[in-house]
Formats: sequence, structure tokens, C-alpha cells
Amino acid sequence: MDKTVRRYYQQKQKQKEIEQELSELRSDILAYLAAQEASELEIGSHKVKIVLQERKEYDDNKLFEALPDPELWRLLSKPDTSKIASLVKLNVITEDRLKDTFATKTVRLLQVDKK
Repeated sequence: MDKTVRRYYQQKQKQKEIEQELSELRSDILAYLAAQEASELEIGSHKVKIVLQERKEYDDNKLFEALPDPELWRLLSKPDTSKIASLVKLNVITEDRLKDTFATKTVRLLQVDKK
């Protein structure tokens, strides 16, 4: 078991290093695209693209005011965006009921594919 725990620790350290390097590379690529005033480029044998994604960030207090039903809160337990989206899709909650309970945040996702 000692060997397994040691290996796990080593792999987690590698994972942290890789995630750090990916973060730095992502920043460099995003800066390059911004300097080129482009959201999509072909660089060498790769296609680089920025995809914008909108995410809702719910305010706990406003959401509780909009959804005072304890049964709904039992389903949610906390403002989980995917659970809320599912309840809207199933018509358990209406979009209109949620209109002032969240702020929309735009997130830039980086996609790099081989041509």
C-alpha cells in the first residue's frame, strides 16, 4: 500500500505541474490571439479558436426569494446551475420566475485542434 500511496502522490504532483503549464500556455495563446485581434487562427498544423460561453451565477438570497417552496429547495440543496437548468427544462420552474436571481458571466474557452 505504501507504494500505491507514494505513486498517487507523485501523480498528483505531476498533475499540478501539468495544470500550471497548461494555464500558462493558455494565457500565452489568448494573448497572442488578442494581439492579432482574432478569435480563430490556423497556426502550423493546428486550428486555434476562442469559444465564448455564457454561464449563470445565481445569488442564493434572490433565488430563495424566487423559490420559497421547500420541496424545490430539497431538489436543489444549493444553487447548482445544471440542476436549475434541468428543473427549467422539465417545466418545474419557469424562466420568468428566475429572471432576477442570477448574473450572466461570459467565459472564454480555448479550443486547439489538429487540422
